[in-house]
Amino acid sequence: MTFSLGPRATAAGYRLIAFDRAGSTNAEAMAHARQGERGPTWFVTTEQTAGRGRRQRAWVAPRGNLASSVLEVMNVSPAVAATMGFAFGLAHESALQRVSVEAKLRLAGSDQLQYLLKWPNDILVRGRKLCGLLVEAEAMPDGGLAVVAGIGTNIIAAPEGTPTPATSLAALGVHVGAEELFAALSDAWVEFRGIWDNGRGFAEIRTLWLQRAAGLGEKVAIQSGSATVEGIFDTIDETGCLIVRTADGKRTSVAAGEVYFGSAASLGAA
Repeated sequence: MTFSLGPRATAAGYRLIAFDRAGSTNAEAMAHARQGERGPTWFVTTEQTAGRGRRQRAWVAPRGNLASSVLEVMNVSPAVAATMGFAFGLAHESALQRVSVEAKLRLAGSDQLQYLLKWPNDILVRGRKLCGLLVEAEAMPDGGLAVVAGIGTNIIAAPEGTPTPATSLAALGVHVGAEELFAALSDAWVEFRGIWDNGRGFAEIRTLWLQRAAGLGEKVAIQSGSATVEGIFDTIDETGCLIVRTADGKRTSVAAGEVYFGSAASLGAA
């Protein structure tokens, strides 16, 4: 089976560039943008050898996993572009739900799978990391901002020794191929890209994201450099920052950091 766009993505004018193997689909997408590619275009592979997550952490996808990135060139500010990641996470959650339907039927009588969005850029299942997302942006010489949203999904295998324990779809009993999930993702992205609408629809995206948020209303600790903010995960604001309600009742805005829930949060993210 080879990669192909879903029918909605094809109708919306998306293009597809697939690799047998790639260092990083995000890097490929941005390199193509620098060479004049204006998209919207998907870059996809089942084997990624030099992928990156936040803070330049390695994200390697062994053959059979999915690494996919979409390139969009638009006239928005970098701050607005960053909010596209929330729409991208929603699209992937929707695609995962779609391809999991048959697996859920096979798992009749057991707990149904729930895909939760962890601020700012992960998808969790049963407390374990299934996907990691990274949004990057760069101004183009001829105008516009090239925005690349990439996501790596553990389909057949999950890395070990990660800060958050990881899992894979196969380990969860969801037996689908990378090609099937990608087609569903490309179609779901058309829907959520339309809602986001270059940031104009972020209020609706924010509402939808919060409905699927991991740890909302629970104890949380966010570690950013040497500082740690602890309290209750209250919400995200209109810019996508995480709002923590601290013990003294103050609401603190956090723009970036490592998030810990539950017992890890009570230990101060140590």
